[in-house]
Amino acid sequence: MHRLLPEAGLTTIDDELAGYRPFEDPPENWPFVAVNMVTTLDGRASLNGRTVELGEQSDIKLLLQLRNHFDAVMIGAGTMRAERYGRIINDPAARAAREALGLQADPLAVILSARLDLPFDARLFTDGGGRVVIFTHDDGPVPETETPVDLIRVDGPIRISEVLKQLRLEHGIRALLCEGGPHVFGQLVAIGALDELFLTISATLTGEQDAPRILEGALTDPERLDLTNLAVAEGELFARYRPRR
Repeated sequence: MHRLLPEAGLTTIDDELAGYRPFEDPPENWPFVAVNMVTTLDGRASLNGRTVELGEQSDIKLLLQLRNHFDAVMIGAGTMRAERYGRIINDPAARAAREALGLQADPLAVILSARLDLPFDARLFTDGGGRVVIFTHDDGPVPETETPVDLIRVDGPIRISEVLKQLRLEHGIRALLCEGGPHVFGQLVAIGALDELFLTISATLTGEQDAPRILEGALTDPERLDLTNLAVAEGELFARYRPRR
C-alpha cells in the first residue's frame, strides 16, 4: 500500500490504524460514529447486489481491521440479507487484542430491521459468539439462535437518533462503526451524526442502474467533507474523510 496523503510513502493498513482509538472521549448523548463504505467509479454501492464483489483483498482487510477499534458494528436489514454476516470478529487473536485495548472481545452487532425479515440461519446468529441487538417495530417472534439476541421494539419508524442515544446511554457504546447500507448512511448524515468516513473507491464500472448509490435519502443541505488520508493498493483508492464543521 502507498500512502498519497498526508505524507507520501509506503504503508500498511496496520500502520494506518495504529493508535486509532475512536472510543476515547466520545460524545455524551451518542457514540462517535464512523462509516465504512465502498463505491464503484460510477458511484454505486454494490455489484450483483453485494458489496463484497467490489473490494480487493486490501479492502477486505481494512473492513476487518477497522472492526477491531469499535464497541459496536451497525448494519441495516438489507445489508444483512445481502452479505449474510458471520461473527463480527472471527479471529481469536484479534479478540484478544481488543481486550488488551480495554474493549469487549466481540463488538456488539447492531441491526436495524423494521420487519424482522432477516436470515436467521446466517453465521452471525448460528455461531454462538458475541451478541446481537436488533431494533424493530415488528411484534413477531424471533427464532431460537445460538448467538444471544436482544430485541428492542420501538413504536413507529426506527429513528436513527434514538438508536444512537440508546446505544450510548443504555449499552455503553462509545464508538460505533456503520457498514451500511446506503439508507442507513443517509440517515446518519441527515442528523449530523457522521464523525468519520472510510471510503474505498473500487476501480470498477458497473452501469447497474438499479444498484443503490453509496448514500440514499434526501439531505437538507450538502455535507462538506475534508480529505484527511489517501492511500492506494491493488488499483483501489482508500480515502478517509471528516465532516467540515
